[in-house]
Amino acid sequence: MIYVLFSLTVVFTQLSLLAFGGGNAILPEMQHQVVEVHHWLTTEQFSSYFAMAQAAPGPNMMIVSLIGWHVAGPAGLFVTSIAKFAPSSIITIYALKFWQRFKDHPYRARFEQALKPITVGLVLASAYIISQASAYNLLLIIVVIIATSLSFFKNIHPLWVMLFGAVAGIFLL
Repeated sequence: MIYVLFSLTVVFTQLSLLAFGGGNAILPEMQHQVVEVHHWLTTEQFSSYFAMAQAAPGPNMMIVSLIGWHVAGPAGLFVTSIAKFAPSSIITIYALKFWQRFKDHPYRARFEQALKPITVGLVLASAYIISQASAYNLLLIIVVIIATSLSFFKNIHPLWVMLFGAVAGIFLL
């Protein structure tokens, strides 16, 4: 059990330090570590936990706690939560103090502009991995395409899109 808790700590501390641009940017690596490297979850379980974390109120990275709970119970939940959130929070506090000193520097704006496409790319990669794990038949692929289209091209609240997906899942599967 100690080895598993240590492994969870190492994996989620590394993910915490890589979570530049938000938690969703690290989903591809999280899925890789949790499913392919350590075999703590199947692809389908990862996708289900991600959906539960997204549907629940609160931070969208609750998937971390769900994974910890699944792997090692309450101790795993505690370890993964601290490992994921503490390092990046501490770095953010100090980086913000540093960043404020250069608020009027022209390179700051350029740096921020350069990071935007990288963040978008990481989030799109995350969406692709989650949809691959979730849409394993033609009907589910169609649901993903419709939900994505509604989100991109219509001004529809995400809860309505999720309701659409839930109803489609009930009646189509």
